[in-house]
This record gives sequence, C-alpha cells and structure tokens, in this order.
Amino acid sequence: MGFVHHSVYPVWLEMARIELLRSRGHVYAELEKQGLRIVVVRLNISYHKPAGYDDQLQVTAQLTRADGAKIEHDYQIHRGPDLLVTANTTLACLDPNGKPQRIPAFLCHP
Repeated sequence: MGFVHHSVYPVWLEMARIELLRSRGHVYAELEKQGLRIVVVRLNISYHKPAGYDDQLQVTAQLTRADGAKIEHDYQIHRGPDLLVTANTTLACLDPNGKPQRIPAFLCHP
C-alpha cells in the first residue's frame, strides 16, 4: 500500500524515549546493570495521517510525569509540518524480581 505498517510506530516511540534518556545523561543498559527495569504498561496511539516509505520523519518524546513507580511520556511524529501521530505511554519501574520500585530521583524531572 506504500504506507508504514501501524506496528512500526511503537518502535519509533521507544527509540525517541531512549534518546530522551540519553540526552539527559543516562544509558538504559547502565540502568539495567544497576537493577532497574522500566517497562511499558500502557500505550495509547492516535494515527492522524499515514507515513509513507522513505518519508523523512521527526519523532519527539517528552517526559510529562514521574512519581512513585510510574513514568509518563507524550510523543509526536511529524512529516514536515504534518502531524502524523500522537501517543502517550505509562512505564513502570521494576526491580530485578519484577516488583514495583520507586523511580530514582534523577529520572523524575521533566
């Protein structure tokens, strides 16, 4: 059909989230070595316009809330001025045994 499959968008959101973390001076692999697991527990996506193959896209992620064991992000995907996708996620912070744990303070600031 010439359009990107809907299942690809969550991968792009994760990439944006990882780059946001990196821009704040943290590497997810290092967090895991410290015993911290951050998993998606809710994903909400609204598809406004389709992305085509070979489109140049901008994917942005913004930390909107972090408290207790939850972290929330909002996302946008644009092709030039066109808004293609809006999304949000809720992540849970877990210990190595899969039990919820408080988010470290350094991850709590938007």
